[in-house]
Amino acid sequence: MMGAMASGETRTTTSAAPRTEAPRTTTPPVPRTPSADEGADASTRAATRAWPTRLLVVGIVLSALNLRPAITSLGALLEEVRDGLGMSGSVAGLLTSVPPLCFAVFGVTAPRLARRFGPRAVVCAGMAAITAGLLVRPYAGGTAGFLAASALALMGIAVSNVLMPVIVKRWFPDRVGSMTGLYSMALALGTSAAAAATVPVTGALGGDWQSGLAVWAGLAAAAVLPWLPLVRAREAAPEAQATAPAEPPAGLRVTRSRTAWALAVFFGLQATAAYITMGWMAQIFRDAGVAASTAGLLLAVTMVMGVPLAFVIPRVAARLPHQGPIVLTLGVCGLAGYAGLYLAPAGGAWAWALLLGVSNCAFPLALTMVGMRARTGAGVAQLSAFAQSTGYLISIPGPLLVGVLYQHSGGWGLPLALMAALMVPQMVVGVLAGRDRTVEDEVAPPTPRRPARP
Repeated sequence: MMGAMASGETRTTTSAAPRTEAPRTTTPPVPRTPSADEGADASTRAATRAWPTRLLVVGIVLSALNLRPAITSLGALLEEVRDGLGMSGSVAGLLTSVPPLCFAVFGVTAPRLARRFGPRAVVCAGMAAITAGLLVRPYAGGTAGFLAASALALMGIAVSNVLMPVIVKRWFPDRVGSMTGLYSMALALGTSAAAAATVPVTGALGGDWQSGLAVWAGLAAAAVLPWLPLVRAREAAPEAQATAPAEPPAGLRVTRSRTAWALAVFFGLQATAAYITMGWMAQIFRDAGVAASTAGLLLAVTMVMGVPLAFVIPRVAARLPHQGPIVLTLGVCGLAGYAGLYLAPAGGAWAWALLLGVSNCAFPLALTMVGMRARTGAGVAQLSAFAQSTGYLISIPGPLLVGVLYQHSGGWGLPLALMAALMVPQMVVGVLAGRDRTVEDEVAPPTPRRPARP
């Protein structure tokens, strides 16, 4: 009845044959060696898959370089900006509190934007917003326009802050420590470069503070370029295809996780210490009799310490099941630095600057723990948004409170006591946040038990 049969992927036809025909013998197929052309095609395909990954690394590094110059360049020229725009002291004080406020408010929107448009597209838009804000704000024509343009740039920084750990977790899941260290190092480099170079660059441009601020828009514009082809390339990177994590449980709420809260408070307290250091440390040295130029150099040393350590600490942290020992080490350095500033601020100035520079490296450690305390890309997005937004809200009153204590006490005893006191809970919550667990496991709904069979 049937003249043909198909077996597997090869179709074989059997027809009637004379009885005298010798039986057929089958030989196993001989594996075919790929030709040289086929090997070249495979190499070409591998290279094609590799270029988005390399471009993504370039985009991450350039973006990280742009996450702080909008803030530190303004700090370097704040006096000139106040004189040029006729700002009062209270408005200038408000201006210094805008960055953490914007980070808290706009950072919350990052996960929703990433779900709708993709994290790469949102970071690309964030870099474009930084470019526009930095280019417009010096020429906005008044205080209100300056604040609005600054908020635009800070909005781009806020969403990029939140999504950097998400991108690392999704496209480099087996290299979270090294990639976090790479962009943390770039972030520290951008921070210190803007603080150190803005005044000399302004002088080279004729002393015009507007040009000195606007020049940083060029660096932000360069960061947009690598993201454009990545946004158009919808396919996932090879690392994500091989080890893409499952989506988190429906209705994941990180606010119910103790680890998430510990990480948020740790993030907030380390940000408080960092903003106090950036805003007041130079003044502490100057009040102790250190020359203004030397005080600025000491602050630069503190900030530059973050460049090498921001690359080393995340790599070490990613290899440890518990990051508590690193938290305690950084905290002890901070306590020693504050004690030195109180006892002998001028005599051991360089030692205290180095110790506080080490202590401020809690920031890259916090970013590393964000990537390690969630199993999934979506979980990292929610945890990053919650920890950073809540943390930056916590950090807002710290620098202002230090200023109030300094003004009313007439010295640095009470402010330094406050800084040291805040370091103790930072160490406690950091140890809690560093435990080997994930937010998905902490807030996952209990699995219903199956009824026993009769």
